[in-house]
Amino acid sequence: NGLHIRLDDEIFSILEFLHVKPGKGGAFVRTKLKNIRNGAVVEKTFRAGMKVDKIRLERRPMQYLYREGDQYIFMDQSSYEQISLSEKFMGDGLRFLKEAMNVEILFAEVEAVGVEFTTFAELKVVETDPGVKGNTASGGTKPAKVETGAVITVPLFIQEGDTVKIDTRTGEYIGRV
Repeated sequence: NGLHIRLDDEIFSILEFLHVKPGKGGAFVRTKLKNIRNGAVVEKTFRAGMKVDKIRLERRPMQYLYREGDQYIFMDQSSYEQISLSEKFMGDGLRFLKEAMNVEILFAEVEAVGVEFTTFAELKVVETDPGVKGNTASGGTKPAKVETGAVITVPLFIQEGDTVKIDTRTGEYIGRV
């Protein structure tokens, strides 16, 4: 698990694998693979003796600077080198990306192949309806728009101007900061 391989000119990360040795026939490995570039998860079966290329990915911490068209500009904080990545590399975490946020860019050899966002983001609520107490029997939630434009579900007590902590993998509200 966690190994990166090249298959059909795409780079995949192995999420799960299961080695199967049936009583009849040759052994095989069932895998669940995640495409690094677009995040798609596929299942693939490898027969015994099949060869694949291992890929070593390097993670470099970088800071998001700004957006220019469909390109996102990042800066290496040690060398101040800037790179631009298109929207297709960004994945679901893109909706929580704000200027000066630190991310990790994944490189296969010299080519940037993906972006890993921090697990949590702290963002300011810019638009939400006022929560009215007593409308629900328990808890209750409402939609809220954060500074990046993403809409998340928050508890009724969250007001405009509050800073909230969000899980960038699921888009869930974690807490108030």
